[in-house]
Amino acid sequence: MEITPNSEEHSSAALSSVHLDQAVAAIRDDGYVVLEDVIAPDHLDQLRERMDQDAQQMIDARQWGGAGGVPGHLQQGPPPFAPFVFSDIVANPFVIQVSQALLGDSFFNCLYNGNTNCPGSGTQPLHRDTDHLWPDLPVAHPAARLVVNISPHDVSEENGGVELWPGTHLDPSVGSLVDAETEAARRAVVPPTRGTARKGSVLIRDMRLWHRGVPNSSDRPRHMIAMVHSIGWLDRGTPLTYGRDSESAFPDCALDHNALFTDEPIDYLPIANR
Repeated sequence: MEITPNSEEHSSAALSSVHLDQAVAAIRDDGYVVLEDVIAPDHLDQLRERMDQDAQQMIDARQWGGAGGVPGHLQQGPPPFAPFVFSDIVANPFVIQVSQALLGDSFFNCLYNGNTNCPGSGTQPLHRDTDHLWPDLPVAHPAARLVVNISPHDVSEENGGVELWPGTHLDPSVGSLVDAETEAARRAVVPPTRGTARKGSVLIRDMRLWHRGVPNSSDRPRHMIAMVHSIGWLDRGTPLTYGRDSESAFPDCALDHNALFTDEPIDYLPIANR
């Protein structure tokens, strides 16, 4: 489902009750929703230029990452310092509203990273990013982690929009990878779709949803920033580190940013042997 806030919702920085209910129902039933036109285009332009430069360094190093370590896919996040950290990305009010409705009043962000799908990439194995918290239940528990994906450009089938398998977050089976027999059985019931979205949109999905990266047949990298909003009683792990010059991008709000700010340089690109 795609939801586009109207002018009144943008003025109040909040979804209407109707749109909020639709977003929550879409994630509960299908496992994902797209909120359109909620990120400033100029912020995305700045990010894309820098992330293109960073991606080239990783491509040159053949630093492939992500599920399966398939060539053409990078585990690449945005720069965690000014001028590349923006409040409408790390603290988007529409996203926070949806997360709060699903996770409750206590939730935090435990990731600021992402992935890049490069021209000529291969196909990742079908997988889920996390398992069920209680693997022996006969039915899936409600969402405990939501992935927030933002791309600094249009995402299409041509440039490798992620493959999504609607409703699979409700499958109570366990294991990260989905085998070919299980994939075929699911395809016969509900086939996959693609996470295409216009520039300025946000894809929110249950972290258990089956998905995979597919080939990028365009001539430019397709970036996808990722955050993970987690229910408050889960382990927080290590705080996320950002430059102190970006602290103003993190307002007091319902989301616990789980952030640590530093004046030290941040080595955020995972390039080995530099």
